[in-house]
Amino acid sequence: MTATMTGPLHLTDATFDKDVLKNDKPVLVDFTATWCGPCRMIAPIIEELANEYEGKATIGKLDVDENPETSMNFGIRSVPTLLIFKGGQVVDQIIGATGKEKILAKLRPHMA
Repeated sequence: MTATMTGPLHLTDATFDKDVLKNDKPVLVDFTATWCGPCRMIAPIIEELANEYEGKATIGKLDVDENPETSMNFGIRSVPTLLIFKGGQVVDQIIGATGKEKILAKLRPHMA
């Protein structure tokens, strides 16, 4: 693994405001849980996106069990749920495991 591979940002209730809502780039947040099979299926895709789009978008993961406040604020009822934020607002969402192309199709329009 090279030094440039950083992977997704580890988000928490405490850092969500600064890292997501006040971010000047589009942010993809993967609401996930350790016990969730589909979450583990998309984890490598989230990892890839974090490395490929570093500097263009912020890709983060938030464990719903460890951070119930943020999950509740955004009405997360099932995982994985991917929310795309821009300018502090949710601009798109994907619920359930999906492929990289579908995620990119929703994320790309927000990366200007």
